[in-house]
Formats: sequence, structure tokens, C-alpha cells
Amino acid sequence: MPLSQALAPLVDLVFPPRCPLCGEGIAAQTGLCSTCWSQLAIPGDPSCAACSRPFAEGTGEGTICAPCLASPPRHDGIAAATLYNDVSRKLVLSLKHGNRISLAPMMAGLMRAKLPFVDETWVVVPVPLHRWRIWKRGYNQSAELAREICKVTLARHCVDLLERRKATPSLGGLGRKARKRMLSGAIDLNPRRVPQAQGAKIVLVDDVMTSGATSDACVAALKRAGAETVVIACFSRVLDEALDLT
Repeated sequence: MPLSQALAPLVDLVFPPRCPLCGEGIAAQTGLCSTCWSQLAIPGDPSCAACSRPFAEGTGEGTICAPCLASPPRHDGIAAATLYNDVSRKLVLSLKHGNRISLAPMMAGLMRAKLPFVDETWVVVPVPLHRWRIWKRGYNQSAELAREICKVTLARHCVDLLERRKATPSLGGLGRKARKRMLSGAIDLNPRRVPQAQGAKIVLVDDVMTSGATSDACVAALKRAGAETVVIACFSRVLDEALDLT
């Protein structure tokens, strides 16, 4: 039995498990209380065949949403664990800015549920942070999620396949065009890792997806390098860009 598992009862005795969002007592150190769980918005069907954007009831299978019809995506699908609301926002901010890396296993578990097809033949790649931001924050939250996804799926984790070549200011609150302008030339493939991208099936991991500008820049770099398939996996997806306060 792993030491961490053996010590779990003692840890629970000294530090009674509580919901990381509301403080309510819970059964285990990982997870949320039933109230907070119930407030997470989990996307389902019917949805866009290209990007999984939820549709109203009655939409036929294989329907493509208006944004994808107007601008066909480079990616090969989006797997979002939750839709952005107050609860998912608190989790994202706690992981990203609150140093709550302990939330990564639970959040990644919800993401894995949307990736049943991923196995050891896939490569899991986090959206990169610039080295100065990693130095300041201490970690890349997307890399933490990617690492947890790989623990169960047995996919390969390539943390440095993509590089953030240029430091950009926070994109929170910016519109699609402004984000795209900020990201021009900012993200590219690590030249030492090109062979790992060629012909690869890749899951691109991000904590939150808003306009899709960051993920689109990543997908473009991966496809240029010869990636066969790139599926975007995010913990939370913002369908209304005006809600993005991260």
C-alpha cells in the first residue's frame, strides 16, 4: 500500500476534508460537496459535430454550428468537461492563481470522462506558458491537468512540445480579434520535439477555453509540424466571451 494511502485516515483526522469551494464537510480530501457538484454545468448532446458547442433540443445529429460553418476549425474536436459558470470559474481561478494544485486530479478526472478514446497511442500536450510566467507562478496549470490525464489513460505526456516564444499580457477580458493579435508569433513548436509531433494523435490541454485564439495558435503549430489529429480538451469552456474574467 502506498504511504500516502496508508496515512490518509490520519490526514483526514487532523485535517477534516472540506469542499474547496464552500468549506462544507465532505467524505474525502478530493472532490466537492454535493451542492457544488450539482452546480457544475456539464455539456451534453445535442451538440455541434465539429466543436461540440451545445445546441437546443431537437437539433439533428451531424449539425454544424454557425461559427464553425463561417470559419471551419483547424482542430479535430473539443472535449469540454464543464461549461463556464460561477462554480467552474472558482475552480479554474483556484488552480491557476490560488496555488491549489491539489485540485488538478479532480478537475482532470472530469476531463478524462470526455476523452474515452484516448489511450497509450495518444500524446497529451499542455498549452504552454512563457518561462517568466512559470517562474512567477511556479507551475503551468495546464501541464498539471495534462499530467493527471496521462496517469489513467497511459497516454504520453510531452510537456514541452509547444513553446511560448513571446510573453503576452493576460488575455482575460479581450475579444477574439485582440487575442489573436496578441498571440501572433507567440506560440510555436519546440524544434527539438518535431519528430514527436509528426503523424501524432494529440490532445491539447487547457484549463479554460474562451475565444479559442490560444488553442487555435497551438493547433496551427502542431498541424504545421505534421500532427495527424489534434483534439482540444479543456476543463471549462466559455460560450459567452463577456463572461471571461480569468
